[in-house]
Amino acid sequence: MGKPTGFMEWQRVHAPKRDKVERLEDWRELHLPLAADEAKRQAGRCMDCGIPFCHQGCPLGNLIPDFNDAVYRGQWKEAYQVLSRTNTFPEFTGRLCPAPCEAACVLAIDRDAVTIEQMEKEISERAFAEGWVKARPPARRTGKHVAVVGSGPAGLAAAAQLNAAGHSVTVYEKDSRAGGLLRYGIPDFKLEKAVLDRRLALMEAEGIVFRTGEDVAVTPGWRALREQYDGVVLALGARKARELDVPGRELSGVLQAMDYLEHQNRVVTAGAAPDARLEAQGKRVIILGGGDTGSDCLGTALRQDAASVMQVELLPAPPQLRAKENPWPRWPLVFRTSSSQEEGGERAFAMMTKRLEGEDGQLKRLHAVRVEMQREPNGALKLVEVPGSEEVFEVDLLVLAMGFTGPNTDRLAEELGVTLSPRGTVQVDAKFSTSAPGVYCAGDASRGASLIVWALADGREAARALDTWLSGTASVLPTRGQDCAF
Repeated sequence: MGKPTGFMEWQRVHAPKRDKVERLEDWRELHLPLAADEAKRQAGRCMDCGIPFCHQGCPLGNLIPDFNDAVYRGQWKEAYQVLSRTNTFPEFTGRLCPAPCEAACVLAIDRDAVTIEQMEKEISERAFAEGWVKARPPARRTGKHVAVVGSGPAGLAAAAQLNAAGHSVTVYEKDSRAGGLLRYGIPDFKLEKAVLDRRLALMEAEGIVFRTGEDVAVTPGWRALREQYDGVVLALGARKARELDVPGRELSGVLQAMDYLEHQNRVVTAGAAPDARLEAQGKRVIILGGGDTGSDCLGTALRQDAASVMQVELLPAPPQLRAKENPWPRWPLVFRTSSSQEEGGERAFAMMTKRLEGEDGQLKRLHAVRVEMQREPNGALKLVEVPGSEEVFEVDLLVLAMGFTGPNTDRLAEELGVTLSPRGTVQVDAKFSTSAPGVYCAGDASRGASLIVWALADGREAARALDTWLSGTASVLPTRGQDCAF
């Protein structure tokens, strides 16, 4: 390890952020890099535990103590080599991952965890700046051809691994540009699209073919696609949004979060014309949903110069500290404030929408009631409305950020023969294989809406399983947390 007493001498230091007033005037990333000496100290806080629980917390199995030790010793290239063994795209996770590894850090038992996520970003950006990240086309081709449907994080991870194993990979994306959720769902203030394009260019240089603007469910169709390729990976995401089933839902001014975010991303990165229906300027905005998507909508509305913004959560506010039934190293269910929430707006908890009211077809008011959590005799918790707690909120734009229910599976089961789970996701076994031979599925399409780090992990594991199926022998691709065999 770097410095045995580092965790006792140095406190956790968060990455600096651009001033709130400045960043609300543009769409550039809000976080700034750590100074080199501070990065060394933060890496030196890693304890090199006898049992590194951060490995257990990270779905990718990243070798966290190893790359922290390398940074502390000033060996940045070694740090990148260690990190890139297990993480296909550390420049993405270093910006977007909620860092379950940090929740599992031993330091997090009674103090601030090691800044693992930020170190991933520092290492990957140093590697790009120094020219260490280069295209690595495979030394040989197997003669097998694989289609990956979907170019979000799971699809990109699967494509990169299968290509590295020597298979010829074609990625299909129904949108006009590759990236999926990374391009259209994540605001630029969290991930500037130049970071994504930089990686896509490397993947193309390695031999991966991207076919954008092609919805394979329509042309050529699922059955025809399967006949054209030796194997298929489904990485469709989970874009079906949870609906708000209340009177007035049909009013103009009620939007799904992804429609709202996608429009703004197209305006920022593709020069699309603004659409007044999808703009918050001068409007009273309410966002239903307190998660990351809701927070992204909040930051977007603030940058669009909304008159007011309120983010509303159905559940009560979580506690400031871990509850007894939520011990380390589980994910801490505690009160958090995102960077967007720091920038402005209000937050409300334990509020249930009952109906929407409008005038001339336009949304004007939201009627809600307060709720509280009660325990039933069998121990189960349920939300109960508080009598007499009705409230009315003036609103011009209501953004629904209440989560997602699964992928769009139109004709998928019928044409490919894959089985769907009771909740509508693609059913897979422990090796990400569907019920259709040679068809695998990764990421949100099978897991349900989840974290980017899980999408990357699933994509890598699905690629390894498909490689084994295609070759008929043990895969050359690494298992979770292992180095490559090529």
